[in-house]
Amino acid sequence: MDSELKKKLQRQAAKIRMNIIDAVYGAKSGHPGGSLSIADTLTYLYFAKMHVDPKNPKMKDRDRFVLSKGHCAPGLYSTLAERGFFDVSELKKLRQVGAMLQGHPDMKHTPGVDMSTGSLGQGISAAAGMALAGKIDSAGYKVYTILGDGELEEGQVWEAAMFAGHNKLDNLVAIIDNNGLQIDGKISDVCSPMPITDKFAAFGWHVITMNAHDFDSIEKAFDEAEKIQYQPVAIVQTSVKGKGVSFMENNAGWHGKAPNAEQYEQAMTELKTAMAAL
Repeated sequence: MDSELKKKLQRQAAKIRMNIIDAVYGAKSGHPGGSLSIADTLTYLYFAKMHVDPKNPKMKDRDRFVLSKGHCAPGLYSTLAERGFFDVSELKKLRQVGAMLQGHPDMKHTPGVDMSTGSLGQGISAAAGMALAGKIDSAGYKVYTILGDGELEEGQVWEAAMFAGHNKLDNLVAIIDNNGLQIDGKISDVCSPMPITDKFAAFGWHVITMNAHDFDSIEKAFDEAEKIQYQPVAIVQTSVKGKGVSFMENNAGWHGKAPNAEQYEQAMTELKTAMAAL
């Protein structure tokens, strides 16, 4: 990847992480861990990959994005705000009654949100439906969706995987955020979905692996995905839950908890220091 582009994306991801912490702290609730782990992928999609227009969020030929792990809405909202779909000040109102940004994505009231999600397993089904519609209409758009690795314990995920493989939906890219943790602890202890790569391959998907926090790896994975024909693509990304905040990293306790004032200050100091280093 071009060094200037990489630095630009790294700075953007750092801003998005700060926004995530700001939003969750202001709401006194939310899901920081999984939002932080997908921040780099969201940055790449919205600032380097997807064809979208913040001034025309319902543009017919836009690429679509579905956050299947809808509880990580702070990550998506922070990205959409930075991309210009709405003002960053809206993040301060996260989860407030009457505000635009609720606890899970709402396509009716939030510019840039292509599908309302929250019930785990359903987002990838909606994404597969969008992809099939694109095929029927001979449209050129791509559909991207991000799932949690714990979400793979939902049976509906595998119905959608079978459907997408059967219909050869090569305009569908599913990114599996494999950070190894879910709300109850390690995925290996709760109900292991491993081996993730083999399972998607068995359903007829082309499978790619990537480092979720290395933009060279991210670019390489999406460039490969672009070349695949007659198969949906599953990108299994190895990530760190809570990435960027030392006390949140690899800690399942930060799946769905807001920092207190002292923790907020520490998190923001760490993220600002990382930003300054760029």
